[in-house]
Amino acid sequence: MRALDRLVGTWTVTGGAEGTVRYEWMPGGHFLIQHVELEQFGRSVTGFEVIGHLHPFGEPVGEEIASRFYDSMGNTFDYVYELENDTLTIWAGAHGSPAYFRGTFTDRDHTMTGDWVYPGGGGYTSTMTRQ
Repeated sequence: MRALDRLVGTWTVTGGAEGTVRYEWMPGGHFLIQHVELEQFGRSVTGFEVIGHLHPFGEPVGEEIASRFYDSMGNTFDYVYELENDTLTIWAGAHGSPAYFRGTFTDRDHTMTGDWVYPGGGGYTSTMTRQ
């Protein structure tokens, strides 16, 4: 989880979605919270995401870094995060999904550029720049 500390802060997002995202650690440091205020495809996307290791009642802590995103329209979306060196992959649903984001940190972690890939050839390029 601590490898995701690179995300902490406020970022300006450009590309297929435009706006601001902010990451902060929940007290205790077990979960990373993302606050989202974006415009995408002509619609406002406002919500938050809780990112961390799943720990269901009575079970051991999971190894994958999973998340659930909640938006103001009542939708929930699940993701799995994977960080290898400077490359962050966010799988939509389960690890290995055909829908995912893959981006690379550059400029001493002040920029991340990557692509959202959707089945059937959809998707878009996105850049996050630290404010």
